[in-house]
Amino acid sequence: MPLHIISWLFGTLVLVVGILNMFLVHPVPGIAYLLLSLVYFPPVNALLQYRLGFSVPLVVKIVLGIFLIMFTLGVSDLGDMID
Repeated sequence: MPLHIISWLFGTLVLVVGILNMFLVHPVPGIAYLLLSLVYFPPVNALLQYRLGFSVPLVVKIVLGIFLIMFTLGVSDLGDMID
């Protein structure tokens, strides 16, 4: 149960970053963030499991999350706007 809450929160965070990127920086990284945020939502994971027969493993989600945070704060223009 706690993993679902963390997954919802992080998915929402990545979704918000994607929306901010779309409007403040450029649409391409914004759309990429929006699509990557879907990986974290439990209903999308269940849909992947049902339709395609696989779901994204937790380790991949964690590594992707670390990469997204580092990229957002370190490399992207959105991180510069926050400073």
